[in-house]
Amino acid sequence: MSVETAFVLGGGGVLGAHEVGMLRALGEAGVTPDLVVGTSVGALNGAMLAAFPGDAAERLTALWRSEVVRTAFAGSWVTRLSTLAKTGTHLHSPAPLRALLARTLPLSRIEDLPVPFQCVAASVERAAAHWFTEGPLVDAVLASCAVPGLLPPIRIGDGHFLDGGLVHSIPVGRAVALGARRVYVLHVGRIDRPLTVPRRPWEVGLTAFEIARRHRFAEEMAALPPGVEVHVMPTGGEARPGVDLSQLRYRDISHISGYIERAYRASSDYLAEHSPT
Repeated sequence: MSVETAFVLGGGGVLGAHEVGMLRALGEAGVTPDLVVGTSVGALNGAMLAAFPGDAAERLTALWRSEVVRTAFAGSWVTRLSTLAKTGTHLHSPAPLRALLARTLPLSRIEDLPVPFQCVAASVERAAAHWFTEGPLVDAVLASCAVPGLLPPIRIGDGHFLDGGLVHSIPVGRAVALGARRVYVLHVGRIDRPLTVPRRPWEVGLTAFEIARRHRFAEEMAALPPGVEVHVMPTGGEARPGVDLSQLRYRDISHISGYIERAYRASSDYLAEHSPT
């Protein structure tokens, strides 16, 4: 596989709408990927990009504004508590998201996508990253999006898989290992916020999780080999110190259009100053 330009799409739940604005800006600037690598919600966005490289941003904008969050995390609090009572492990069934993916993605297998695509999930049994490079596309994306506590582990073959963000929050190293010389990082904005010492009980776990999410990305960025060009696309958001509490409001869709438009404007400005070399 010959790779010049790779798009790396990170995880972050509802904040993944930022990536849609970035994709729109990249498309308008004429920047297209030879490889798409995604994790968690970035796997969903990335699969759509790999399936529809010509108009993915338009399709994703419509999906995010109408279906993605409502479908993946559907149900009243009564329904969610009922699901938790029955399963003991999660609040939502994966069936609605599976149906959405099957209805939306035109191809059933990863290797048949027009643009090469890989996504990652966390293997429960091996406590390791598992990269999906071929096989059923919907299963792979669903596994990468299986947020612990919200969705159940996804069984594929003899293994069970959880959200890819547990092992790779922004897998830039994977793209570089596959030979990419220019990488565009599409993320959700959390890495822009400086962390501070937690002062409230709920901040302790969130801060620890953020450290776990970020450290591998930081190490991979620090270890980039010579000649690799990386562009971290801007979200346009305020880099306020501390943890991002929006992750607790995982069903809040009120800011989705704002996330898309803000990231689009910021990324368009960035690309105007950093055209491909």
